[in-house]
Amino acid sequence: MKGLKDKVVIVTGGGGGIGSSICRRFAEEGSAVAVFDINKDAAETVAAGIRDAGGKALPFAVDLTSQESVIAAVSAAEAALGPTDVLVNNAGWDHAAPFLKTDKALWEKIVAVNLYGALYMHHAVLTGMAERGRGRVVNVASDAARVGSSGEAVYAFCKGGLVSFSKTMARELARKQINVNVVCPGPTDTALFRDFAGEGEKGEKLKEALTKAIPFGRLGQPDDLAGIVAFLSSDEASFITGQIISASGGLTMAG
Repeated sequence: MKGLKDKVVIVTGGGGGIGSSICRRFAEEGSAVAVFDINKDAAETVAAGIRDAGGKALPFAVDLTSQESVIAAVSAAEAALGPTDVLVNNAGWDHAAPFLKTDKALWEKIVAVNLYGALYMHHAVLTGMAERGRGRVVNVASDAARVGSSGEAVYAFCKGGLVSFSKTMARELARKQINVNVVCPGPTDTALFRDFAGEGEKGEKLKEALTKAIPFGRLGQPDDLAGIVAFLSSDEASFITGQIISASGGLTMAG
């Protein structure tokens, strides 16, 4: 894709399923990738794999619930790789349960990772982007933000907030030539989904039900998300901002 070669890209949650696929795709396009993850070993594994394949990537440990940790990680990444051209806020965490059976401690943990983590990353990275007058942001939300998802009320609350925040950032920063867009995955075969579905017969039944409900007849795979994220970060999408795109195999077709 046009405009990704030699660009500096930060990907949060880069050590996970979707995040690692996104990191590898950017590396294939010639970008230098900062792999951000709370699990330093996972980040290093992804970065090492990219380097072994001839790409450029470095791992950075970051706790997204701490603004100080985010600021330190962004500073370290930019010192090593250069100013950030693309920010992909991909990290997420959830624990599935009916809302009325959850408590404040769980709410705060989900909000800290999924909402405040993204806010901290935007503030740390977009300040420099605005000064330079260029940049791309792709926020990975969820179709739970668009249509709801039983058992994920607070997660949907956070992802819905991320969608609204992204549209506002797109408006505020358009004059600075910063594009801000959102990708909403549907059910995707990741560790987060497996944790949500649960183990054993119950988990298999949920997986089968979702597979039948998805028009394409399968769960999403991490690689299904990497292409649209790369596209929205490229020069091919230079006139696209403030948009929400579902990648759900047709499960959701919201306008």
